[in-house]
Amino acid sequence: MPKAIIVILIVFFSCKSQEPIIPSKPIAYRQLKTIQYNQKEIDIVVDKPALDAVDVLMVFHGTVLNDSNLVEAANNTLDSFKALLDSHSMMIISVIYPQEKILLGDNVQLCESALLWLKYSASSEMGIKINKIFLAGHSQGAYVATRLNTLYQTDGVIANAPGPLNLVYRCKLEEDGKIKSGVECSKLRQEYGSTTDNPNAYFQRSLMNYTNGYKSDILFFQGLDDSPIQLYSWPTFKQEVLNCTNCNKRQFVEVPQKGHGSLFQDSNAQKEFNLFLKSH
Repeated sequence: MPKAIIVILIVFFSCKSQEPIIPSKPIAYRQLKTIQYNQKEIDIVVDKPALDAVDVLMVFHGTVLNDSNLVEAANNTLDSFKALLDSHSMMIISVIYPQEKILLGDNVQLCESALLWLKYSASSEMGIKINKIFLAGHSQGAYVATRLNTLYQTDGVIANAPGPLNLVYRCKLEEDGKIKSGVECSKLRQEYGSTTDNPNAYFQRSLMNYTNGYKSDILFFQGLDDSPIQLYSWPTFKQEVLNCTNCNKRQFVEVPQKGHGSLFQDSNAQKEFNLFLKSH
């Protein structure tokens, strides 16, 4: 082969090898995913926008009586919080944490693993950059988010109608036959005996026991037409949180004429929700 042709071929293939590689565009997706951190496995639902760098809202569903309904509850919770957002650029992760076969509060350890995975492993596993991390929850999910705020710093926490606030009071009502017996109190009674025999065991698992040491700013929502059990302990819980001397900023939004789902029912509450996210 003539030398001139060889030179031309070398130049051609050299140029071809130097053509820039066009990265694939980020895609949006929603998927069920099993994650692992600290030798604990937990399922999550991921709703990712078509971005390579995102802020993340990690959300926690409320009480679910049967674990067979957890995925549905996690998806519904994701959708409910997503509908509140002014921005469509936030990734939402809904944590599927169990309840049926464990005592109330024991699932916080699994939720802790989900948060630590998000903080330290998610970016490399998902191939994205994670910027800010927020936690949010409704009812028992707000209980979980509030307890996690005593353990780890994030960019902010939002808790709607957090509870149970006072298991001593609630479970004593059940024991006295004043309200219908529920699964949570029944399991605690089997483990610890009655609230009269062992009130401290019930209090230790109540959110009233977690009113200090908040490591991040937290925004509480409470509907003032919620159940009598919730509203009985709410003023005391609120005051103890306000009295905290080792907490980051605490903010309360009390919503008149709305019940347990006040954040999702009131436009002013939703404005406060988005303002909190934007200001942090």
